[in-house]
Amino acid sequence: MHDLCADLRAEYDALAALCETLTPGQWQHPSRFYGWTPWDEIAHLCFFDETGLLAATDADAFAANTRELMAQMAAGREASQIARERFGHLDGAGLLALWRARYAKLVHVLAARDPKDRLPWYGPTMSARSFATARLMETWAHGQDVYDVVAVRRTNSARLRHIAHLGVTTFGWTFVNRKLPVPEVAPWVELRAPDGSLWTWGEPSATDYVRGSAEDFCLVVTQRRNVRDTALEYAGAGATAWLPIAQCFAGPPADPPAPGVRVVAY
Repeated sequence: MHDLCADLRAEYDALAALCETLTPGQWQHPSRFYGWTPWDEIAHLCFFDETGLLAATDADAFAANTRELMAQMAAGREASQIARERFGHLDGAGLLALWRARYAKLVHVLAARDPKDRLPWYGPTMSARSFATARLMETWAHGQDVYDVVAVRRTNSARLRHIAHLGVTTFGWTFVNRKLPVPEVAPWVELRAPDGSLWTWGEPSATDYVRGSAEDFCLVVTQRRNVRDTALEYAGAGATAWLPIAQCFAGPPADPPAPGVRVVAY
């Protein structure tokens, strides 16, 4: 867990460093992610890092918190609204300071857990390793929305491998979650890492594959870009059915943005 949690902390810190540069106007500027502002993005992360800390330290308290959250959502309130009300007394700087304290404690707690420990979450329990990977993925994904607001192209690192691996391993789940048949052949995935090296999953194939940059792939599986807005190359029934609906995050089926909706000129 040490190396994974070091990567998780680095992902958190990278986004926090960007947020330090935001002006008051930028904190409240709508993004292309459902109009969420950078303030909304950090409030969302802070909210679920808080509940994540409960999941990692006090399963009973997490269960009680979850019952309350589910009751509010059943009454028609969205998680984003609940987070806004919880942290609405804070400006951007105050929210950032609170979030930093929360994620630092969460990383510290997760680093002490056995990778195979089971933690409760919204749905099936998760291993501590999968839990930390999911927090890294969500931080990177919501961070992309903030980078898009300020039209800054981020410098990615080998931390993308965690997200890409999650994207590949949720191939089948993407279809099961939508109650669709899982394609018989999963594509070979070959991605170019930020340092130019290649990351691969599966057996090499000339007919069933996904090829391109790891960044493009991660943008697609986190639904921050439509696959048609990337330079990914793909072929085969499995890849063709998968990439337009790929979803590496938990929850009910979600649709990616339409082509062109989240394209940003850097």
